Amino acid sequence: MKQSKTSKAWMHEHVSDFYVKQAKKHGYRSRAAYKLLEIVERDQIIKPGMTVVDLGAAPGSWSQVASEIMQGKGLIIGLDILEISPLPGVEFIQEDFREEKALIKLKEKLGNNQPSLVISDMAPNISGIVVSDQAKSIYLAELALIFAVEQLNSDGNFLVKVFQGGDFDSYLRKVRSHFKSVVIRKPKASRDRSNELYLLAMKKK
Repeated sequence: MKQSKTSKAWMHEHVSDFYVKQAKKHGYRSRAAYKLLEIVERDQIIKPGMTVVDLGAAPGSWSQVASEIMQGKGLIIGLDILEISPLPGVEFIQEDFREEKALIKLKEKLGNNQPSLVISDMAPNISGIVVSDQAKSIYLAELALIFAVEQLNSDGNFLVKVFQGGDFDSYLRKVRSHFKSVVIRKPKASRDRSNELYLLAMKKK
């Protein structure tokens, strides 16, 4: 009974959510589009002609935002373990980013292009066990950082979702060691109760 009430409460909140309504109204695949839109408006990190890699891309709303801004000029590669419906101007790879095969396919798609921007909205399947979920989240963020440092062009930028917890400070220090500037963003579209934050790391050292 309790689970049913919780599910109903979540569904009510989801359906009445301002950003869910906005996403439906403007044709975005999820409310997450507004997180990236707010960051882009503030920090101008996406421009036509760039090469962008979108990690944890499903259902595709961040790639959708990038595609709109870039207007067919440049390259966008999205990757997720889940299947993603096609989007104009975006190449999708369905693989698990934790596996070597995903990296091989990403590098093949990139060819001689070095990304100007790596964006990662990856998150683990939430179990409800806070310590375990935090560890899995940081692991994904670490993998995204390794990829960004290896693949970004000089002065490239990196945007990554992280969750506040025991490993946050040490991860932040690692990111700062590789980029000239790191700022923390909490977009309005992030739910108030969520402990998610976005690190925007600019100009790879």
